[in-house]
Amino acid sequence: MLVALAAATLVSCDNGLDVQQGYPFTVETMPVPKRIVKGETVEIRCELKREGRFSDARYTVRYFQPDGEGTLRMDDGMVLLPNDRYPLDREVFRLYYTSGCEDQQNIDIYFEDNSEPVQLFRLTFSFNNETEEDDVVTSGDEELPVAIVSQ
Repeated sequence: MLVALAAATLVSCDNGLDVQQGYPFTVETMPVPKRIVKGETVEIRCELKREGRFSDARYTVRYFQPDGEGTLRMDDGMVLLPNDRYPLDREVFRLYYTSGCEDQQNIDIYFEDNSEPVQLFRLTFSFNNETEEDDVVTSGDEELPVAIVSQ
């Protein structure tokens, strides 16, 4: 009887390790001007914030522009094409958006990891071509009022 109890105990043990291969993440940005004129470039300072570390974690960035025209490039000068994925090899980086029109402009920037299932984080920026005495800056989907200081 003691042998049967010991055998049952050994069979129920699982010596396999449960290794987590995907951790939630966000991308934080500094405030970004909301108003932009054709030909002007705004800087989007970004930081990837991971809740955990997995040595094989890989991240990519892509964007889509549903309204307006413009270009988005990485801080190394690489121009991103809409809907193409590009590797993100560092956690602190800058993106530069240059307006290509005088209309309302919206861009959605997507960050994805290589976990199963894939985790996705989206930032949305809206720009318009109007000028006022007070400007509004945006950090992702948040809006913060800022006064423009003339020099």
